[in-house]
Amino acid sequence: MGRKGKMIEQEIDSNFLHEKMTLKIYQPESFSPLYKYHICIMQDGNDYFQLGRVATLSDKLHEEFEIENTIFVGIHYQDRHDRLKKYHPNGEQHEAYVKFLVNEVVPLLDDYLPTYHMGGSRALMGDSLAGTLALVVASKYPNTFGKVIMQSPLVDDTVLEVVENAKNLQSTDIYHTIGTNETSVQTTLDPEVDFVTPNRKLKELLEQKGATYYYKEIPEGEHTWKYWQKDMQNVLTTMFS
Repeated sequence: MGRKGKMIEQEIDSNFLHEKMTLKIYQPESFSPLYKYHICIMQDGNDYFQLGRVATLSDKLHEEFEIENTIFVGIHYQDRHDRLKKYHPNGEQHEAYVKFLVNEVVPLLDDYLPTYHMGGSRALMGDSLAGTLALVVASKYPNTFGKVIMQSPLVDDTVLEVVENAKNLQSTDIYHTIGTNETSVQTTLDPEVDFVTPNRKLKELLEQKGATYYYKEIPEGEHTWKYWQKDMQNVLTTMFS
């Protein structure tokens, strides 16, 4: 079955990254410039559209009035090394990528689409390291991004420190999942990383920060799209209903 909505590509010749970045913008079938829309910006964008089936779910949930008017925007990476440089809090292009999101992506979307121009209507969504990026950026810019969706994020001391120092997280809505079998995950930097223990530490910290917080441990869940995709409908109805 084909998608009912419309996929549009916009390019940004980024002054911060010094490269051309592509945004894939999925508008629902009922899109009209007369309505206002929430925006969900997804790192690992191609994965969310292809493996997460976000466009198909968007069609279904809009048609059934299970989510508010929402436009999904995907931004992808060149390769795993490029992803590490941009998404990891200690990556050499991380700060430039954050500036790209805040100062180039958001203004383009607000200018191009009928959005609310409010942090509470903008979400950042990501899996693994892309989920880490979503949390870090929203922690530093809570007035720009009021929603965070992170599936199995990489959590280390740097991430915990960013959250510890974050101001105004009580105004942020956060959806956070981790699979109970994610105790030995292969990453670009390390062949064997325990994701579960630091994610539980992050849970305790976020509960203390007073955010609107939804946390779920997926029984026997592993660090794969098989489990992230299964939870995607619940993600979208929880955060955009």
